[in-house]
Amino acid sequence: MKKLILMLSIFTLTACQGQKKEQKNSKLKVVKTEAEWKSELTPEQYEVLRKKGTESAFTGKYWDHFEKGQYVCAACENPLFDSQTKFESDCGWPSFDQAIKGSVIYENDYSFGMSRVEVMCAKCGGHLGHVFDDGPKESTGKRFCTNSISVKFIPKK
Repeated sequence: MKKLILMLSIFTLTACQGQKKEQKNSKLKVVKTEAEWKSELTPEQYEVLRKKGTESAFTGKYWDHFEKGQYVCAACENPLFDSQTKFESDCGWPSFDQAIKGSVIYENDYSFGMSRVEVMCAKCGGHLGHVFDDGPKESTGKRFCTNSISVKFIPKK
């Protein structure tokens, strides 16, 4: 009887997790198979955007980049951040105090024994980074800590 209850509990948890992922995917505008993503992204982009990896601090293309323009998702070109919201945080990753309204989605992330809020592209679900409450107090107080490899910069014309 205990085995049956244990098996039913595991089945229920597994089914609920699958349903949650299905619900999240059904809201996305760009849905591709992992094979399609692998063929379209570089191995480094795939690791961060699809596998929720993190690039090393102070190595990304945009951590100290302050040109005027817009940052879009490297996977689907969804506009994410305006350069006016970028600030120097000295954390080694591009930091913004706000995302373009409706451009990102959030999910609690308890990996590595921490409690964080993951930020993902609202259009394709690609992992961008995390948001923290240690940003500039004179604006939003938020710090969108973003992997350079997960975004592409479009200069202002």
